[in-house]
Amino acid sequence: MRALFDLLIQSKHWFLFLLLEVFSLIFLFSYNGYQKSVYFTTANDVVGTTYNVISGITSYLHLQEENNQLEATNERLRKQVLAMRQQLVQLQQDSIKRLPDLPQEYDIIPAQVVNMTLHKANNFITINKGEADGIRPEMGVICSQGVVGIVYMTSRHYSIVMPLLHVNSKVSCRLRNSEYFGSLIWKRGYANIAYVTSIPRHAPVKKADVVETNGFSDIFPAGLPIGRVQGIGDSSDGMSYLLRVKLFADFATLREVSIITNYHSPERRLLEQQASDPAKQDSILKAQEEQKIIVEEKLEVENPQPDKTDTIR
Repeated sequence: MRALFDLLIQSKHWFLFLLLEVFSLIFLFSYNGYQKSVYFTTANDVVGTTYNVISGITSYLHLQEENNQLEATNERLRKQVLAMRQQLVQLQQDSIKRLPDLPQEYDIIPAQVVNMTLHKANNFITINKGEADGIRPEMGVICSQGVVGIVYMTSRHYSIVMPLLHVNSKVSCRLRNSEYFGSLIWKRGYANIAYVTSIPRHAPVKKADVVETNGFSDIFPAGLPIGRVQGIGDSSDGMSYLLRVKLFADFATLREVSIITNYHSPERRLLEQQASDPAKQDSILKAQEEQKIIVEEKLEVENPQPDKTDTIR
């Protein structure tokens, strides 16, 4: 402390000089307009430069925080892009599975599944529509994903469906965009796996090919999706392929189905019977006439003609 007092005493002339300089500058800038304007201009420049330097330093110090925010934003955008890609893939798969428009002679009757077995050799599905709703045996059954099975038995208000998951089920099918066809069968085991037989070995088969109905029978129209090829093997005789197919229809969650009705189906069957048994021609012709009347009545209901009296008026 004594050394500080000694320094102040020895330098008192300099301190007095500095104090007088400060007072003189204050009086100069306070009572002279020009000097005052120069002071404020210079002070503003100095303050602005100082603030700019401080702002740059502050921004630099906050770069890490901004980088973290940018990284979080990028991660969120990456997740959105991934989700959109997954949705696009799902939409493409759905477009492959989507059922085509049925021909004019076909119609569908919606129904609900009320009972079902999955892990037996002879599985069956019970639906809540029967003869009173126009359901008959040997009608095709589909869902929004693809083929389900064929109506096996009917009662007044219920029907039993033989699904693809039945050892006696046999559906004529083909490879999409190909003329090679075979038969879809089930060999027990998995509730989503079936097999296609009788595909020639020279057929250009590859994994992920879509299997669909070929329209050879009047039960299913052509083009209804069944499943996708999951594996390619040889049949027992070695003369053809045995294709492992993953079914599109999810039987474990199956609740809504549709029954396909073909209004030309009875006519086709009667014609085939007539060709095989000429002795029954009379009864067959009579049945044809009855079927023709049924079809005409249905068309009149769907397309009513205007009343002639109303037209005259």
